[in-house]
Amino acid sequence: MSWCVEYTYEAQDDLASLDNSQRIQVLKSIKKVSGNPLPAAEGGYGKPLGNRQSSHLAGYLKIKLKKLGIRIVYGLVRKNNVMRVIVISVRSDDTVYKIAQDRIRK
Repeated sequence: MSWCVEYTYEAQDDLASLDNSQRIQVLKSIKKVSGNPLPAAEGGYGKPLGNRQSSHLAGYLKIKLKKLGIRIVYGLVRKNNVMRVIVISVRSDDTVYKIAQDRIRK
């Protein structure tokens, strides 16, 4: 069963800022993961995030697009089967995780 994918306003802007080939790859990955976005420990595709010095993202998950160097951070609303995309960004020095932390705090 696929989950409904929602994007925060900021994540929509992130997606729009990608070039067309990157956008296509990101959308394909999100579509694939939305089929089962649960953590890998529960049989899904999600890779859990944890708490670090610079970010506290326990309970959130990520999608890694290694060839593009892009990370997607998302959260789950299990009650409504919603996969909420928080940030889509290049992973350089954990920048994407800092951005996610800031967006979650809002």
